[in-house]
Amino acid sequence: MTSSTRSTLQLPPGTAVRGGPASELTQRAYPEPPHPYRSAFSRDAARVLHARAFRRLAGKTQVFTRLPGEPAADHFRSRLTHTLEVAQISRTLARALGLNAELAEALALAHDIGHPPFGHAGEKALDRALRVHGLSFDHNLHALRIVTWFEERYPAFRGINLTLAVREGIVKHSRDYAPATHPELAEFFLDQFPPLEAQLIDLTDEIAYLSADLDDGLDSGILSLDEVRQAVPLFRAFHEAARKNYPDTAPRLAVYDALRRLLDAFVTDLLNEVRARVNALGATTLGDIRQAPARLAALSPQMEGARAAIKEFLYSRLYNSDGMEDVHAHAEQVVEELFEAVMADPGLMPKDHQTQIPTEGLARTVADYIAGMTDVYIEQLWSRCGGR
Repeated sequence: MTSSTRSTLQLPPGTAVRGGPASELTQRAYPEPPHPYRSAFSRDAARVLHARAFRRLAGKTQVFTRLPGEPAADHFRSRLTHTLEVAQISRTLARALGLNAELAEALALAHDIGHPPFGHAGEKALDRALRVHGLSFDHNLHALRIVTWFEERYPAFRGINLTLAVREGIVKHSRDYAPATHPELAEFFLDQFPPLEAQLIDLTDEIAYLSADLDDGLDSGILSLDEVRQAVPLFRAFHEAARKNYPDTAPRLAVYDALRRLLDAFVTDLLNEVRARVNALGATTLGDIRQAPARLAALSPQMEGARAAIKEFLYSRLYNSDGMEDVHAHAEQVVEELFEAVMADPGLMPKDHQTQIPTEGLARTVADYIAGMTDVYIEQLWSRCGGR
């Protein structure tokens, strides 16, 4: 990309989050001196990357790590590899738009750190178990608990002391919270939209997993090439072009080329649509972004339709397919039965979790314990507690 091309893609400089020490958004709960050669958001990205909770994402399901009745495979996406793909896309988009790429990368690395084991099936089961006790589970809010309390890396404070911008983005990247129902989140500007760097994460997350899940679904054999071609016209067009341009290539390489082009088409559309919406609003400052009538990170109507169609297809043919329904049912059983077992015997938790019971309550403490587990660990503990 030439400098002239780059300048035409970029948004007004004032719409980006400033990373200097004078910025309110670079402030930490516990003041620290600036680093001599790293920005505040670069340090945040490193702190997330080195967190134990981040490493555990390698052992947490994205869609599946094994096919029903088969041993685990090592080439399907995990929650960790998905996170790295989101970080790459987010960093690229933010840099192309002239936004704060280091902030976008830090947010992408942290965006799934609060997920429990077994993907969305595990989250649904944990939320259901908590609602019996008048509570709920929200992976964004749990991520905030992780980075502000559970991670212990520093002698001077609990948590990893991330900047205000990253903590706000962890909470608000994918949804808005009402001040009346979440007064504990007041410091995160609940009456305003988050910066574009955070808004992008919700869509780069979805773009990444839709294209990746088509890939894993085809690779696993759960999805057939013919049905993907029929259900996803954009993929079909790219696939036909690949077969025409490379008639002698292996069939799987034509599929990979089509998936690569599909991903690129979504990312390019997102870039163009964000720029168009910011320009249409006449936004030139971060305040304009925060006070806009709606979030400005979005796909064009045509590509939004394609996104929705792919998501609907994946839900019906992959996420909720016959074999996967059994996997999800097992995951929910494991989470719910282990939750009840630990509620009945809190001594099953390590001492550091047990000490949280007086302040957090037993149900929340048990949920925190389970949410931190990998898929393998929760299965092992469930078995030791009598699970079958």
